[in-house]
Amino acid sequence: MEFDFKKVSKVFKAFCDENRVKIINELMSGEKCGCDLLDKLNISQPTLSHHMKILCDSNMVDCYKKGKWTYYKISKEGVLYALEYINYINRFD
Repeated sequence: MEFDFKKVSKVFKAFCDENRVKIINELMSGEKCGCDLLDKLNISQPTLSHHMKILCDSNMVDCYKKGKWTYYKISKEGVLYALEYINYINRFD
């Protein structure tokens, strides 16, 4: 199986920060507005934007704008891609 190494590295970069892992954990319960994430995490709005850009660029999180707010949810496609790669590297004994 062929993998796009640039894409794979973006996926795993998404998991390389404690705040991004916390964001993913928050999104496990469903779609959230950026304002909801700010209320749950002890970070500033610019910091949240930075982390959300990395998560969205990695395709681990989907987003859309509604009015002045941006809404986020876990990307099933992104999770499946990450799992495919994990399963690929796990095939070696």
